[in-house]
Amino acid sequence: MEEDGTLRLEPHEVALLRGGPRAAVTVAVVDLYLRGAVEPGPPGTVRALPTEPGTAATPLPPLAEAVRWSLEEPLGIRRLTRHPDVRLAVALMRIPLAEDGLLRYPLLGPTRAARRRVRDLRERHPLPGGRRGLTADDRLLAVALHDEAALLLLLPRFALRAGLVERAEVADRGPRRHSPRGGPSGASDPFHCGGGTGGGPD
Repeated sequence: MEEDGTLRLEPHEVALLRGGPRAAVTVAVVDLYLRGAVEPGPPGTVRALPTEPGTAATPLPPLAEAVRWSLEEPLGIRRLTRHPDVRLAVALMRIPLAEDGLLRYPLLGPTRAARRRVRDLRERHPLPGGRRGLTADDRLLAVALHDEAALLLLLPRFALRAGLVERAEVADRGPRRHSPRGGPSGASDPFHCGGGTGGGPD
């Protein structure tokens, strides 16, 4: 329970209320990645990793379980969100949220109470200033609340390779002259996208 007596929401539930099914599935994928159950597949996809023989499977939230077993082949986040088993898991997840007055019938969009809960959570859990000291639960909640900003801060390589965020592409505008100081005529190169400042791997 939260301090105000309301039912505590799991990160994937927060994500569903904030951004819909794709946001919830994104949190489930990140959950699986942090558990070592998935990795980036071919560009823009995620794939399941085999379970090592003799290891006891850690129970997963139902949505993460559905995502895990839907990855018979590498899938992008859009196709994964549309997978029948994942759609069923999202539908089942919506039932208690609707019963608690956080989703409205029949369209199952977030209610005013749901938007207020998400807003309050964002105020209490702002985007972290860095990765150091964060637990897996901290990362999941940050992604649930702050979406791409949290993905690029906390899991940049995985998020880009798995297609959870859009990769910025710079069009080739032909050959350019460079001065010894870097860019054309000594200016900074405007086509340089720069590197991440996160400091270290995901």
